[in-house]
Amino acid sequence: MQRIILLFIFSSRLVFTAFSQAPTFYADVAPIIYQNCTECHRTGEIGPMPFTTYEEVSEYSSFISYVTSTKYMPPWTPDPEYSALRGERYLTEAEIQLLADWHEAGAPEGDPADSPGLPDFPEGSQVGVPDLVISMPSAYAHGGDMEEQYQVYVLETGVDDETEISAVEIRPANGAIAHHALIGYTESASSISQAEALDAETPEEGYESFGDYGVPVDDFLFGGWAPGVEPTVFPSTIGKKISPNGRFLLQMHYGPTPVEESDLTSFNLFFADVPLQREVELEMMTPANLSDLFFIQPNEIKTFHGTIDIEEDISLLSVMPHCHLLGKAWEVYAVSSDYIDTIPLISIPDWDFNWQGIYDFPSLKHIPAGYTIHAICTYDNTANNPDNPNDPPQLTEWGDLTGDEMYVLFFQFVEYMEGDENITLSTADEDTRIVYQSDVLFPAWPNPLPAGKEVTVGWHLHEPTEMRLELFDVRGRLVDIWLPMQSFPRGHHQQSFALEALHSGTYFYRLTTAGGLVRSHTIQVID
Repeated sequence: MQRIILLFIFSSRLVFTAFSQAPTFYADVAPIIYQNCTECHRTGEIGPMPFTTYEEVSEYSSFISYVTSTKYMPPWTPDPEYSALRGERYLTEAEIQLLADWHEAGAPEGDPADSPGLPDFPEGSQVGVPDLVISMPSAYAHGGDMEEQYQVYVLETGVDDETEISAVEIRPANGAIAHHALIGYTESASSISQAEALDAETPEEGYESFGDYGVPVDDFLFGGWAPGVEPTVFPSTIGKKISPNGRFLLQMHYGPTPVEESDLTSFNLFFADVPLQREVELEMMTPANLSDLFFIQPNEIKTFHGTIDIEEDISLLSVMPHCHLLGKAWEVYAVSSDYIDTIPLISIPDWDFNWQGIYDFPSLKHIPAGYTIHAICTYDNTANNPDNPNDPPQLTEWGDLTGDEMYVLFFQFVEYMEGDENITLSTADEDTRIVYQSDVLFPAWPNPLPAGKEVTVGWHLHEPTEMRLELFDVRGRLVDIWLPMQSFPRGHHQQSFALEALHSGTYFYRLTTAGGLVRSHTIQVID
């Protein structure tokens, strides 16, 4: 009897410890911060404060808890439950709760031995050795006046003959002020003349343009960059073409800064190794695709619904919704002619002009002939919209200026070929863009969760190794072998496991490498 009581007390203490033990920086918080925040929040990058050490992160634990709970940070506006997009950067509800719990517990440091190690962020090109580098003609000087600034540069292509492009990589020189960048391309003599005239009107290189390039272009999305966004790398035999007579229009968006800064952004072009079979095309949905006239009355919330019919099978590479400061939400999807099949493309429930981007799909997305693409955008032209550029609200119509509005959906595509669904758009090294200095086991999600549901676990291996992943109860008894000892390559890995026939309670999942390294986290199973 005494033995039973002792066992009960011992197991109860284990359960109590599992419930009461607060998350620590090194074991729990650092993997989340390093994976999702540090790329921008480090010296020389656009984040206003660095998040590279315990001292730096713990000082802002309250701030981190708030901006993650409101989902203001990390800056990922698309709804991850609506569709999958390449380069997603968002936190799960379990990760958000963990950061809140860590702050409430006083931001405990934990054991430095549990640290995953600060990531090694890549320097130079993430693609390889470029065939051509094109730079801004001179450094841009930011006056340090805390103003957002937009500048467009007219740049020659630098090629002697028509050239096929397989990858585009924008390289800002000063990440502390570079907010995002877009590259447009045109061979129109009229557009080139207009852009050069705008450039000539200003004493400095380039000209200011808020919403776009200020002139029509043939390809609005030749390339793009924002913090954390991967370079544009097209699959083999797919790409774009440029000519000696064409011009690039590089639009730089610089964030506010209280001190004078300068930037000399360049971009790398990679020539196709094999001849292109399919050239990437660009389609735009504009007010011409709307049934209503495009204007928004003052003190009005208005929704516009545009459509475009797909006449031949296509494979989508990316989409980019675009509007200005009155925009509040976007939803884009494709529907079959019989309305039976719907393909969700992107949903942005809380539009933020300052965090727009080109959104690539993880693999080519087939849209069959006969389908219709729908794009729905809602605008708020009331005084309740804190981003409204007009006070009081004014009648707003189409235009390029800050006080104007736009309704545009860009999408890049190629003609469909059988098997396109299996062609990935990820770069070869995308999953190892952030390289940890040791092996890392990430918190599971969702957590807590009911028995019978699937839990997803991620881990990162610093080097190729053999490893196993097991599940234990609070007494240390083996419950399940999720992965027997097997070899995995270096990089990020993720798998889902069904929690079958488990009673409610606390469980531990443990990663063990052939070298003896052990990492573990808890899962809470609920009724």
